[in-house]
Amino acid sequence: MPNVLSIFSGGGGIDCGFKKAGFDICFSTDFWQAACDTLTRNEVGRLVVCDDIRNINYEDQLMKLKMKKTDVDVLVGGPPCPAYSKSRFYRTDKKRALEDENSFTLFEYFRALEEIRPKIFFFENVHGFIYKPHKDAFELLKNKAEEFNYEITYKVVNTANYGIPQTRERFICIGVRKDFADKFIFPDETHYNPEKYPNGIDGKKTWVTCKEAIGDLDYSLPEDEQMQAGSRHKELLKLVPPGDNYLFFTEKRGYPKPIFKWRSRYWSFLLKLSPNRPSWTIQASFSNNMGPFHWTNRFLRINEIKRIQTFDDDYIICGDFKDQWRQVGNAVPVGMVALIAASIMKQYFKKVMVNNSEKKARIII
Repeated sequence: MPNVLSIFSGGGGIDCGFKKAGFDICFSTDFWQAACDTLTRNEVGRLVVCDDIRNINYEDQLMKLKMKKTDVDVLVGGPPCPAYSKSRFYRTDKKRALEDENSFTLFEYFRALEEIRPKIFFFENVHGFIYKPHKDAFELLKNKAEEFNYEITYKVVNTANYGIPQTRERFICIGVRKDFADKFIFPDETHYNPEKYPNGIDGKKTWVTCKEAIGDLDYSLPEDEQMQAGSRHKELLKLVPPGDNYLFFTEKRGYPKPIFKWRSRYWSFLLKLSPNRPSWTIQASFSNNMGPFHWTNRFLRINEIKRIQTFDDDYIICGDFKDQWRQVGNAVPVGMVALIAASIMKQYFKKVMVNNSEKKARIII
């Protein structure tokens, strides 16, 4: 099996996706103990190292597995992305892109790429990575790929268009070393928004809805046994129609006695799922009044956001509740990664694996 080295591994969304596609996760690393415990508990890969990425010596770590850097076929990772996120537009007290204090994570990705020189690299980030204010970071990615002799293909994917029950947009870039093979071709989209295309699209399925994904997990606790979703706005949340948010209470939407001004809050404020469409993006942090909330006016639960992020039901997330939520919310949907990883396997490694098997067969004979 082709070997994968994973950095910024988090709770394992990328690692699990590549593992499902038949790759061997040889080495994973993250600085967060709860995430590393999750990777270890689920035996995602062969070696998990919990440390600051700046301290990682790839040669030394691979030696523990009796591997060399040249044995690594694929480098995967998504450098932490707050500096490129949509919320950073509202945080004027924080710097953006390469000026952010955590921009070292991007450079650490390139350090790994330069040192290891894998056949393929998988780079993931928020879709805002390609916005004009982040041009320097995007250009750096393209320049480093060229410097290290990689042909890149990139795309902002809406995961719902690939059968994931979540309209989550992510920037994904695949680099292929030029002396290894031709550039990567993204898999075709398999699903569509039925509201946008009411007459359907030949050969494609409608988006997977929340009800299809988590409907069998729909249960509620008595109100006196749970913290109320919506916090001090919990009574307003109950009035929000499924699939809507705080904008329901604005003058522009025709609310008789407007409570909020148009676009005065984050989109996720009092955001409620609709059972008839995919979820909106699951956030990394848990909040009392920021959704999405369940259509029955309660918080989502860990097993539900795992489903929305397409983790297996039996995948164990370690840490306390907020640690678990952050790991799942930060992850790239496993199913989305698995589709891309399967395309990588098919385009570049299936033929190699078949040839190797034939060689072994000839030797046995």
